[in-house]
Amino acid sequence: MRRLAVSLIALAFAGAAHAETIRVGVTAGPHAEILDVVKKVAAERGLDVKPIEFTDYVVPNQALAQKELEANSFQHEPYLKNQISKTNWKIVKVANTIASPQGVYSVKVKTLADLPQGATVAIANDPSNGARGLLILALHKVIKLKDGVGATASVADITENPKKLKFVELDAAQLPRSLQDVDLVSINNNYAVQAGLNPAKDAIAREEVEGPWVNIIAVREEDKDKPWVKQLIEAYHSDPVKQFVETRFKGTYIPAW
Repeated sequence: MRRLAVSLIALAFAGAAHAETIRVGVTAGPHAEILDVVKKVAAERGLDVKPIEFTDYVVPNQALAQKELEANSFQHEPYLKNQISKTNWKIVKVANTIASPQGVYSVKVKTLADLPQGATVAIANDPSNGARGLLILALHKVIKLKDGVGATASVADITENPKKLKFVELDAAQLPRSLQDVDLVSINNNYAVQAGLNPAKDAIAREEVEGPWVNIIAVREEDKDKPWVKQLIEAYHSDPVKQFVETRFKGTYIPAW
């Protein structure tokens, strides 16, 4: 009996020492790099983070909703809200991560003023990231948009287009490949970095740092108060992660906590 009791105690201690494992979805590139550092910090604090990489923006939320992930870290809140409006997924934001001012790029012109009449501009085909491209052009007075459209802007909201720009909408991951084919491309920073571009140096125009586009950690609504969520946020918001972001990305990505 005593031997059995000792065995049970040993098993209990072994279970307590085993860290909880959570699967966190990220897009390949900067978000994945940052999560690797988060993983190391979390491991020191008793949480086992298993990064799961994706190559597009749709699947990480679908996988989270279908319980193939416990969390994801790849998107800004307007994108999440747009996805929820279409799907009714029960996913919520639990923390900010990084700010990432998006830029527009060209191999044909050096400034927006150099864009020729009838130039072709490629933007993302998902509403929130497509809006970002349009808002950059509006910020720099290349086009004018309806008052108040903000993060919901679409091509249909253009009220003035003096250069008669033509817009093509592509999957966000495909935008870097269109650089040679169009006059101007709005590219999300993670895909720009993967393509060898430096948003802080290579973009010919960028959006303002302040705005709704701060990236977030998202979880299922039913999980938002679980202890591992707090552990994950604290690991992400730690000094080692902040130092990594500032050193590795040099202003392309900015800690937003």
